[in-house]
Amino acid sequence: MKKLLLTVLASILTVSIIGSGNETVAAASNPKQVEVLLNTVKMKLPDAKPFQDGQGSVMVLIRFVSEALGAKVTYSTAGKVSKVGIVSKDHKVDMTIGQTSALVDGQKKDYGTQIILKQNRTFVPLRLVSEGLGQKVEWDKIGRWVWIGNKDFRSTDDKVFKLTKLSDFKAYTQSIEYFKNLKKETYPGVKIIKESDLPIRLGNSQVAYSIDLVKGPVRSGNVVQIRSSVRGNPISFLVKNSFQGTSGARCGLL
Repeated sequence: MKKLLLTVLASILTVSIIGSGNETVAAASNPKQVEVLLNTVKMKLPDAKPFQDGQGSVMVLIRFVSEALGAKVTYSTAGKVSKVGIVSKDHKVDMTIGQTSALVDGQKKDYGTQIILKQNRTFVPLRLVSEGLGQKVEWDKIGRWVWIGNKDFRSTDDKVFKLTKLSDFKAYTQSIEYFKNLKKETYPGVKIIKESDLPIRLGNSQVAYSIDLVKGPVRSGNVVQIRSSVRGNPISFLVKNSFQGTSGARCGLL
């Protein structure tokens, strides 16, 4: 399924960027791995991943997030008590493993969820990152993303995304109409985006957050779920050697 998903992703995003747009849809029914995005770019974390605990609190890996934000992390142990400290230019946080509170810039604050040690990594409630490191933090419950910092999205207009010749996509369609805009003008080329590039702004307009291949209703097979900042735009799909497109009606709509 992963191989198919990547193929479909490439096809969908190819068409979207040359003018078809996206539909906004609900996330998959099965919970996905919690991801952390720093300034709209997904962080590459080690094997100890962020998660939601039994109370529903989002727990993030404090060391990697802190160091990515330029803060220093310290660890100390006295008997059975383990402490973690974070120091940045403007903030200082002192935490004790197993407690629900922390000293943030000298003030005691309770977060209702224990600071824990898991897989030899320290996890803290999401709100502690916001208050302790002075960062804007949001929880996206649909995408299961932790947004930290700004939301200045990368754009397909950025130089890193190069144009690919339309002739390289002849195996996807027998109709050149898929490569024309509403004015019947042929696009100069195609820009291909990988799954790892999401979220991204399409040109100077909508943001494509996520695209997933999920199991659809009975007898409908797999459907593509696409989430973007704009609702109601049509979308076309190109499948290699199938020579056909499919409209947004195949998407699981929100």
